Amino acid sequence: MSKKTTLKLVYAAVCLALAMVFPFLTGQIPQLGNALCPMHIPVLLCGFLCGWPYGLLVGFIAPILRFFVFGMPPLMPTGIAMAFELAAYGCISGLLYRKLPKTHFNIYVSLVTAMLAGRVIWGIVRLVLAGIQADTFPLSAFIAGTVTNAIPGIILHIILIPVIVMALKKTGLVLND
Repeated sequence: MSKKTTLKLVYAAVCLALAMVFPFLTGQIPQLGNALCPMHIPVLLCGFLCGWPYGLLVGFIAPILRFFVFGMPPLMPTGIAMAFELAAYGCISGLLYRKLPKTHFNIYVSLVTAMLAGRVIWGIVRLVLAGIQADTFPLSAFIAGTVTNAIPGIILHIILIPVIVMALKKTGLVLND
């Protein structure tokens, strides 16, 4: 195994650990805890740092593992839908960051595209799960789940993640090339 592969595995493990811990930190903020979408941050970073395969795996595993370790998020339908959403975040951020020219602007393009695609995938999975459970998933629930309730997290991610990626890129810690 190459040194680069080993480093990617270590980074992915750190991102997975952060996805387990961050919800405890933001959970202390009463009205904002879940709205900050704390598990999304390390998954998006994993895609940027390690590449799409690692981002996809960390994103898919994180909510399911967190359910089995801590009992949150509830597995059905939240955890399953989040697994697909976060997998899309990690995959798309890593894939676009690798394929696009390495400019500051393209970090934002990769991030926003991943966030939009992940939210659409979340909605599709929630709709499918609602059908399986003989439940309903109205458009208002989709809009609330993807936009309205997530505005603080969206703002946080757009501010924080590019700054972290740019800083890590300067130090040579980004391995997704």
